[in-house]
Amino acid sequence: MKVLVTGGGGFIGQKLARAIAAEGIVAGQAVSGLTLVDIAAPAAPEAGFPVITRACDIADPGAVNKVFEERFDVVFHLAAVVSGAAEKDFDLGMRVNLFGTLTLMEAARAQGNCPVFVYASSCAAHGGEAPETVRDDTPANPQTSYGAQKVACEYLLTDYSRRGFLDGRALRLPTVTIRPGRPNAAASSFMSSIFREPLQGEAANCPVGEDFVIWHSAPRTVVGNILHAAALPAEAWGTNRALNLNGRSDTVGEMIAAMTRVAGPEAAARITWNREPEIEGILEGWRAKVDSARGRALGFATDESFEDSVRWFIEDDISRA
Repeated sequence: MKVLVTGGGGFIGQKLARAIAAEGIVAGQAVSGLTLVDIAAPAAPEAGFPVITRACDIADPGAVNKVFEERFDVVFHLAAVVSGAAEKDFDLGMRVNLFGTLTLMEAARAQGNCPVFVYASSCAAHGGEAPETVRDDTPANPQTSYGAQKVACEYLLTDYSRRGFLDGRALRLPTVTIRPGRPNAAASSFMSSIFREPLQGEAANCPVGEDFVIWHSAPRTVVGNILHAAALPAEAWGTNRALNLNGRSDTVGEMIAAMTRVAGPEAAARITWNREPEIEGILEGWRAKVDSARGRALGFATDESFEDSVRWFIEDDISRA
């Protein structure tokens, strides 16, 4: 079992790599090799099997083909230009999010072994005239370039699967919070920073009101669900290879109250409340209430509370630092 992770230097990629290294099994089979790629070579976890790390621009066919000189059984495709950056730079978003993903799918197709291909899509697939609560049968209606690029790749992945080129599984991820590290260019970046920085003694600004609703999931849960997606049999996915991954819908105020119950009032006191119309404009195009009936039926996990997310961040990321 040879496994490839793109975006292997990102926080989900690193957590996924550590989980694979610890468990040693993906899709019910023992892992014999793990390759992590990103725009800069990622850090390698300690593992009981070979781990290769490489710098790779996924939009460069030559670089991708070099990576695929190794024959992979499972590909976890996490690499992307995030939402805010893709909105500011249309050409960069298209190059990486659309054409880069297509380059990866073509390289995987050329292997001839129909590898499992788990794709990290986004809740940005929904918006606009979508109902307040999105269901599995709600048509995609992205209102950002990032969302449009993700949906285009979902459709291609379903068709590549139909034709037997790949065994694709696309997960429309909720906002993943609390993510470690520093703020990035994602429009949703504040949804982690207003918890991450205050929990570590720093100030952070919230650009929306306390009544803003977030569809979210904890990193632990998301990594487990990504691995679960690879383990499901192909027939479980049917003819539509994309689904809305399980998440929770809570207001910013409710999430801050949960943080306070776990960590005390000091963290919440470090949050400032300066509205940012550019961020709000992007977020207004998203939907924050999702009925993930299909995900539940397929056995994907759902967070029970945001309090757990706070505890896990303290255990996994603050204690680890």
